[in-house]
Amino acid sequence: MVGLGCLGIVALAADDEKKEDPKPAPAPVKVTAKRTGFSKSILAQDRDYTSVLVTVTNNGDDKVDVNPLYFTVTDTDGTKHTAELGVDEEQIDTVDLAPGEIITGTVTGKGTFTPKYVTYSDGLLGDSLRADVK
Repeated sequence: MVGLGCLGIVALAADDEKKEDPKPAPAPVKVTAKRTGFSKSILAQDRDYTSVLVTVTNNGDDKVDVNPLYFTVTDTDGTKHTAELGVDEEQIDTVDLAPGEIITGTVTGKGTFTPKYVTYSDGLLGDSLRADVK
């Protein structure tokens, strides 16, 4: 009977460990990216452009600054493309994203390329987040 008692204690200890291991909190800012078509605006010239549809979610307690200039798109060759402002009709807006808010819009680079990932920097010198383009 001593062996059975020990097994019961081990099982209880394992159950207690599961209860103490809470789910990790979501990241304060979440960025996702997916391929999308380019929606030419009147500012777009006769060049080719590539757009990525980006969604920023504020899961934190503080506001998050969103600006198209805070994004870059890196292609499958490793070339980094800065945002071309005003060339896509669906461009992501410049906003202060309050806690719990979500914004979606495009980030567009000059040229025709295959986007691999998008990098978002919280402000010009802030922390960076990377999202693979799906």
